[in-house]
Order: sequence, then C-alpha cells, then structure tokens
Amino acid sequence: MTESQRNNRARTAGLVGALVGVAAAGIAGGIAVQRLVRGRPQPVADPYLDEPFDRLPYDATPDVRTDEGVDLRVEVVEPYGGGPPELTVVFVHGLALDMGTFHFQRSDMTAWASEPGVPRLRCVYYDQPGHGASGRVTDGRYRIDRLGATLHTLIERVAPEGPLALVGHSMGGMTIMALAEQHPELFVDRVRAVGLISTSAGRLADVPFGLPGALTKARQRVLPVIAGAAQLTPAMIDKARGSATYLAYQLTRRYGFGGDHPSPSVVRYVERMNSRTSIGVIAAYTDTLFDHNRYAALAALSTTDVLVEAGDADLFTPLAHAEEIHRLLPDSEMVVVPDAGHMALLEYPEVVNPPLRKLLDRAARSD
Repeated sequence: MTESQRNNRARTAGLVGALVGVAAAGIAGGIAVQRLVRGRPQPVADPYLDEPFDRLPYDATPDVRTDEGVDLRVEVVEPYGGGPPELTVVFVHGLALDMGTFHFQRSDMTAWASEPGVPRLRCVYYDQPGHGASGRVTDGRYRIDRLGATLHTLIERVAPEGPLALVGHSMGGMTIMALAEQHPELFVDRVRAVGLISTSAGRLADVPFGLPGALTKARQRVLPVIAGAAQLTPAMIDKARGSATYLAYQLTRRYGFGGDHPSPSVVRYVERMNSRTSIGVIAAYTDTLFDHNRYAALAALSTTDVLVEAGDADLFTPLAHAEEIHRLLPDSEMVVVPDAGHMALLEYPEVVNPPLRKLLDRAARSD
C-alpha cells in the first residue's frame, strides 16, 4: 500500500469514526458534511486562548465508590476563608462531557466567594460513571436511573447533612430528575435549590436535531444499529474519531454552539471532553436518553427554588423542552440565553452565571 493510500484510508476511517461518534450521541446523523468541510473557518478573536481549562484548583478529592463498584472522580472546593458551609452545591454534567462542563461557573463561584457578604458555599464537582476520570460500569448498562442512584451515593458520602443545591446540565439535569423520582423526600428536607441548564424531562426521541424530517426518521432507524456496532468495536471507532479532529471540531461547533463566533478554545475544549468519553459508553447511554420520561418526577421539585436556563438555538434539548419544564413548575425562574446552543453555560457564561448566583444566594439564606 502506498503512503497516499494509507493517508486516504486514515482520513476515511476518521470521517466515519467522527460521524459515528456524534450520531451515537444522538446529536447528528445525516448532517450535510460537505457544508462543514468546504473550507476552514477564518480566524476569530479568542478571549479564552489562555484559559486554564482542566487546571482549576480544589481543596479535596474524597474517595467515593458507588454501590456498583464505580470509583468516582470528585473535586471539592471548600468555602472561602474556611468555616462550615452554609450550602453545599453539587454540579452534575451531561453525556460525553465531564466536570469541566462547569469551568466558567466554577471560576465564577471562586471569584464570587471572596466578595463581602457572600454565603459560604461548598462546591462539589464530579465525573459521571464512564466519563472523565471516573470508572466505568462493569456490566456496561448505563441508565439514567442508575445515575440518580449514583448522585444519591455521592451526597451521602460527601455531604451527609446540611442544606443542598443541585445544578445539572443536559443529562445532568435528567440525573437530578431521577434522584427526585427515587428520593422525593430529599427535596423536602434538604434540597433548597435546583438549577436545570439545557435539559429535558422527556420526548428526546422526537427531537429533529436541526435535520429535515426525512433525515430525522432515518436517524431514528440508524442510531440503534450504530449503537450496537459501537458496543462491538469501540476501540476501533475511538481510534477513527481521533483521526478526524477537524471534522470533530466542526460537528462540536455546529451542534454545541449557537452563536456565529464562539471561542475556538472553548469549542476545542468541548471537543476534547467528547473525545475523552469512549464511543462504547456514549452508545450505551443512547437508549436511556430516548426512553427518558420524568415529567411526573418534576412534582418533587414543586416546593424547591428552581432555575431553568436554556439557549434559544439548542439543537439537542430545544428551548421548548425547557419551556415545558417551566410550565410544569410555574414558580420556577426561566432564563432564555439568546443565540446559545446546547453548551450555553460555556458559550455565554456572562448570561448564565448571574441568575445562578442569585439562586444559590437565596438558597443559602433561606430556612
């Protein structure tokens, strides 16, 4: 085989791998690839070129093992200046991401904590099973109800007493709903506030992901096949994904961001988080996402201070899904982030963070 043939084969494998990776996550499948690879984008100003992604400080890394034997990576930031916390805040990330999803919220919490009169917050960040530096489920069965149980275990191990706030992005919000379904009493006794960012209570199988109707139907038929193939040959597909970094970047930008000029550094960071999650793990979550239906579970949040935030250009969990949560929880606060995609909390932190600060301030001061 000639060098040219080897390069062509590598490029083809990379293209297939990248597409399979995104399709298995449920956020592509049928995209017009030629529009993405027609030409490389022009350079744009990047305010986050030197941002310390994956390098934010923490005070402790407690050992937490789930009942299923999964070791979780947990990082805890204790209250500024010491003293007991007035509120423990647990941040729960979504599919194919990790605790770095909350990078700008974490840095903002640290800066805010040093201001006079700010409540003493203890912030807990962790990687969900199969993501980041956490272990994998040994039987390969990844379910949202299991994620709810994992969150409960984490709370028992890291914050067994005292008031709580929970902040979830995407599948992380669904995890909080699963916890509410399993332990509604927790939302009466301890959980004072819940932040739901770019998430859904159900009907994800009906989401078109920005595709025409015919392609949406094709996606629904093809995804189960892709998921099965990914379970059989995850290592090969992961290797192929790594060979198509440009395409992966473009897909991440297309499906994660809504604005015309997102920070390239932020897009690359999201793509790196995606690439750190095995395609086998992503595929294993596909069915549970499409089966997710926790509208009834929202009733457990009816007496909790709830903030719902969503981008109006989100292709994965469209704005209508956030609006439905707000309709079912009429006392909740609804914040729409203009021109934001699914990664609104990384794309427009200056819009997402102030309402989150106010939510946590109210929770820390409430009885």
